[in-house]
Amino acid sequence: MSSTAENATEIRPFRVDMPDEAIADLRRRIAATRLPSKELVADRSQGVQLATIQELARYWAAGYDWHACEAELNALPQFTTEIDGVNVHFIHVKSPHENALPLIMTHGWPGSVIELLGSVGPLTDPTAHAGAAGDAFDLVLPSIPGYGFSGEPTETGWYAGRVAQAWAELMRRLGYTRYVAQGGDQGASVTDAMGRHAPEGLAGIHTNLLVTALGGGAMPAETEQERAAAEQLATFRQSGFGYFLEQATRPQTIGYALLDSPLALAAWMLDHDTDAYYKISRAFVDGQPSGGLTRDHILDNITLYWLTGTGASAARSYWESGRAQALAAGQAPPQVKLPVGFTTFTGEIFRAPRSWVELGYPTLMGAVGSHRAGHQSGAGDLAPAAPGG
Repeated sequence: MSSTAENATEIRPFRVDMPDEAIADLRRRIAATRLPSKELVADRSQGVQLATIQELARYWAAGYDWHACEAELNALPQFTTEIDGVNVHFIHVKSPHENALPLIMTHGWPGSVIELLGSVGPLTDPTAHAGAAGDAFDLVLPSIPGYGFSGEPTETGWYAGRVAQAWAELMRRLGYTRYVAQGGDQGASVTDAMGRHAPEGLAGIHTNLLVTALGGGAMPAETEQERAAAEQLATFRQSGFGYFLEQATRPQTIGYALLDSPLALAAWMLDHDTDAYYKISRAFVDGQPSGGLTRDHILDNITLYWLTGTGASAARSYWESGRAQALAAGQAPPQVKLPVGFTTFTGEIFRAPRSWVELGYPTLMGAVGSHRAGHQSGAGDLAPAAPGG
């Protein structure tokens, strides 16, 4: 192997160190923002409410401390390595327990590895969190190309399937010959693709967003659970789908605002499904956080997007997914033959019934659960993941 090839596959330590000038520039831009007038309705039907953005801006400029998040990240082993021409950032925490099962977890949008930090302790050292040593994992948390500290793709084609192939190479490069994968939101698409490609060493997958129900095809609506899920999906498509359509069709257009205005970025990331939006709004306006949706956790994630300048490149992942789906129209995807686990949370955009999950994953193992803790939401919310979420 040539020295050039060796350098390309090298795993290099990484440390977050954002300059103070970047923080000062962020605060200047917040102060200089031109805000629209107050919305003409009493709810969020016209978008992110002015009071929410005003409180977020006030705290972001005067009360928020990015360096606390930076320290939390730097307390964990972080690395980068080049895969398929893109520099990939990842956190790699080995369990203190022998024979821990390697697990690669993928974040979503508008998330990042930050939304997964709460899972590190419980998953790698379960005995310190009322768990059993047999439940321990070696944890790999990569940043999707175009997100966070990973490099930005310079060519098209980085859809979920290509990311899935990169993750298989990452796990091979780390020396893992048997591992499992988990993901929610965009991470669920990547994990689904891993299950369908079934790279050597992958023993099973777990997701908490049913991507097979989001493709637009008709799902059964015969039982009460199925009808409720169908109604929830219809509501999301009517009132929470704007970001999806824009990013899937015009990511470059919205990217100009996301890279130029911190509050445009914040509003864009907050304007999601109704449940997630109101929880975030209450954290700022009423000082009432919901689970892990504190002001600091929300702003950790938004600030990461701002400081890394990844608003547009992350949005392009939706365009890539849409393009890949269009190219594959009429072709049945490979079946997932590996064991599959699935969890539905009460705060998801729709609560997938077991019947829907089994349609997409005939190898579903165990029961579909329901948890109330903070989670890696299919709604793409900004809360840290719960253990195994």
